[in-house]
Amino acid sequence: MAAPTSVTERERKYEIVAGSGVPRLVGVAGVETQDAPVEQILDASYYDTRTFRLARSGITLRRRVGGHDAGWHLKLPVSADERQEIQLPLGGDSHKVPGQLRRLVRAYTLGEKLVPIAHLRTDRFAHRLAGAGGRTIATLTDDHVTGEAGGETARLDEWRELELELDPGTEPGRLAEFDRALAEAGASASPWPSKLRRLIGDRVPAPPRRRKKPKAGEVVLASLRDHYARLRRADVGVRLDVEDSVHQLRVATRKLRSALRTFGSIVDKEGTAPLAAELKWLGQQLSPARDAEVSEERLREQLDDVPSELVFGPLRQFLTRYFAREAEEGRTRAMAALTGKRYLNLLRALDALVEEPPLTAQARKPAKAALRKPVRKAARKLRAAEAATDGLAGHELETALHEVRKKAKRARYAADTVKPVYGKKLREWRKNVKALQGTLGEHQDTVVGRDVLHHLTIAGHGEGQNTFTFGMLYAQDAGRAEKLRGEFAREWRRLGKGGRPGWLR
Repeated sequence: MAAPTSVTERERKYEIVAGSGVPRLVGVAGVETQDAPVEQILDASYYDTRTFRLARSGITLRRRVGGHDAGWHLKLPVSADERQEIQLPLGGDSHKVPGQLRRLVRAYTLGEKLVPIAHLRTDRFAHRLAGAGGRTIATLTDDHVTGEAGGETARLDEWRELELELDPGTEPGRLAEFDRALAEAGASASPWPSKLRRLIGDRVPAPPRRRKKPKAGEVVLASLRDHYARLRRADVGVRLDVEDSVHQLRVATRKLRSALRTFGSIVDKEGTAPLAAELKWLGQQLSPARDAEVSEERLREQLDDVPSELVFGPLRQFLTRYFAREAEEGRTRAMAALTGKRYLNLLRALDALVEEPPLTAQARKPAKAALRKPVRKAARKLRAAEAATDGLAGHELETALHEVRKKAKRARYAADTVKPVYGKKLREWRKNVKALQGTLGEHQDTVVGRDVLHHLTIAGHGEGQNTFTFGMLYAQDAGRAEKLRGEFAREWRRLGKGGRPGWLR
């Protein structure tokens, strides 16, 4: 089967009074002409698990016949008005979701079978909206929809809606101009994100609402749910080989593990210890792929700053070959993890965590009182890690500073988790923690960079390369590390003097 293609949709849906005409949008957002309607008959079957796992995450998966883009469509939410649509052409068994799409949503279905859940027939009248020179700005469609949903009780519905979709080349900001014009014409924003959700809306559980004065458990759970959602979204990106997706998956993994360890007094630490261990395993499987990305990007930037007369031989070609091997090995390891049973079980454990969390008695207490202690503890661990660097030098100091960086990262994540509760009170402290974490991150890059340069020198020598330039970059990294340690010392003093709530001192 053909490889999936990806497009970005920016659109809004509107309800319209029965019997009313289609609004004229000439003069709005640069529109000079509004074409006569072109009729299309669209016939779509929608797939999900029996428990609506895709719909609960705002995802739609359909097989549609008719229209210019007939085929299999997987729509992933990006923002309120934006979706990423993965497309595959029609072909194969019309009643079976293609394996490529099943694998893409594995983090959402958790291995549950995808079955038909609804059928929609749309009689669409599409109006092309064009600007100067006939360039398409957007498409306004007048959709007359008939929907049927199965389940324990069948459901039939009919409705009419307008849909305004921007052309991919149109500035996203123009959507607001169209929105105002359509509202003035009597159209109202649809409360439903998709036709499918309108049809099955009450069958999909609503996400929990945040209270003005939440309990501690609610705050921590909201953070865990957010990180879990980001992990699953990044999972799709890794499978599609999207740039930076491995990094995003690794960050989400790290934040989940950090939250479980930091807020173990809220979400039972012993009960989640096995899950935290599995998250650590996942991070280790992703590390080689991410480390190769970072090392290559950083080394190429360093080479760009080296005078051409000091770059001996075809070093860039050598780097391309070297890192191509590293990247392939890293991606192979990452994909082996994501396609394995162990990862699927980890996802199921995460799903169980956010659905039925092992909350402690502390979780039922008001958030403002119960969440101070975990943040204070994270801050104390950061101070202890910094104190442990005193008197160290060389490799021991580098290792100790890496520990400070990890503790700073955990402290910042803790501040992010409790932001809905403490907000401005932790803003300056968090900002200062982030700054020193960034400096120590650069410092660690020089440590890893020197190790990579050492390996490159050995490998290059074996291939007959002149490795003088690598030695020069090694020395530069050593000097850069010393400067960064001085910068960290200044930032640490700033953290001690900076503003923070009294309970964090």
